[in-house]
Amino acid sequence: MDWGMKNRLSRIIKPDTGHTVMLAIDHGYFLGPIKKLEDPGETIAPILSYADALMLTRGVLRNCVDADIQSPIVLRVSGGNSILGKDLSNEDITVAMKDALRVNASAVALSIYVGAEYEHRTLVNLSRLVDEGQDCGMPVLAVTAVGKELEKRSARFLSLACRIAAEMGVQFVKTYYCEGFEKVVKSCPVPLVIAGGPKLETEFDALRIASEAIKRGAVGVDMGRNIFQSSDPVAMLKAIRAIVHEGASFEKASAIFKGGGVKGKGKKKG
Repeated sequence: MDWGMKNRLSRIIKPDTGHTVMLAIDHGYFLGPIKKLEDPGETIAPILSYADALMLTRGVLRNCVDADIQSPIVLRVSGGNSILGKDLSNEDITVAMKDALRVNASAVALSIYVGAEYEHRTLVNLSRLVDEGQDCGMPVLAVTAVGKELEKRSARFLSLACRIAAEMGVQFVKTYYCEGFEKVVKSCPVPLVIAGGPKLETEFDALRIASEAIKRGAVGVDMGRNIFQSSDPVAMLKAIRAIVHEGASFEKASAIFKGGGVKGKGKKKG
């Protein structure tokens, strides 16, 4: 891995802990203005400093985020579909690598749809993106999307999807937590971060998933709706940080959340 690649990746996965807390707000590229992301800038302003990295589209970055932020950017570069379309897997690369460099991204993200109708296209897109990333030292995050086929969130399926992404040459993978997650981690030779997925019934459900994933080998989380749609997004991020960077138990993280982020550590990054 070249110096530039290592440097960009170290902005996201913190060298002092080997972990990361990413905040995903890229949902609008296919879901439109979902709850609490009607005005992305307003939503992220009070919570951005508690995240290690921000995952979003170039449109929201340019229009809703101040250019003086220090947070590394993971730029969504795949799209071309919507929730109204026939198949969410019908994606392509929608952002040129030179534009990712222009906005000073620290990584680029693309979804792959293993087992879906357009599996081949998304995997070939990933391979092309990895080649372009190697040319300029840009890390690539593969997102193992399953769309509406939630039954595919098994260790066997996710091990397949994550391993294929790693074989393509990505630097890290975003996937779902599942029963037997340690098998997914063991079979994937690059770091894994877990997605939060749709908003869970309670914040404690999300904290438990984060805790279990970190225990079983994930290097971090890339959560969105379970943070910014929380009743207390700041407290939620503090609790997540305690789990990811300090190894806090689920019980301790729950106490941090219930205390509004006051109890325990879970401080701002940096």
